[in-house]
Amino acid sequence: MHAAVNPVPARAPVALSLQGSDYRTAFELAPIGLVLSRQRLMIDCNRELLAMFRAEREQLVGHSFEVLYPSSDEFQRTGSRISAQLDAHGRYADERVMKRLGGAPGALAGELFWCHVSGRALDPADPHAAGIWAFEDLSALRQLKADLTPREREIAALLIEGLTSKLIGKRLGISPRTVDVYRARLMRKYEAATTPELVHKLLSA
Repeated sequence: MHAAVNPVPARAPVALSLQGSDYRTAFELAPIGLVLSRQRLMIDCNRELLAMFRAEREQLVGHSFEVLYPSSDEFQRTGSRISAQLDAHGRYADERVMKRLGGAPGALAGELFWCHVSGRALDPADPHAAGIWAFEDLSALRQLKADLTPREREIAALLIEGLTSKLIGKRLGISPRTVDVYRARLMRKYEAATTPELVHKLLSA
């Protein structure tokens, strides 16, 4: 007669409580950078965003998103694109070049890096009134050639998305011919013979 085998008790699932103030903990410990905004001002952010931009909290909270852009022109043009391209639910996403502040000890101020940004405006009819935005650092996967101009950075980002010259021109409010001029400059800088080769080098530089 075989001895009875006691079954191993099932492991109770670990419950994560997100009641009340625990939502604050979830916000702070999220593995991507998060920002709450109002009229393009940062009214709150989490630890990951501070680490990503090498910033102290007082450098961001209460300040315009402009401090995170390489130039004022890029800040203004991105704001216009967001207003024009929100979907019906107020969502928007793109990849762009952003700037680290270097406020944290030992951090390099002004370093530029590729960043994936996605978010949602709470009122699609008023895109900048209030929203929540997520930032993901792509620098481990994609390095930035330092001598690109602001417009070249914007066009490089849209080429990576697979847009044609016509669509890029429409997105940026410039002519397709102007896009082609900038594309040619990028191809020279990255020593690429074709657009697919340029995109490959932009993704793997």
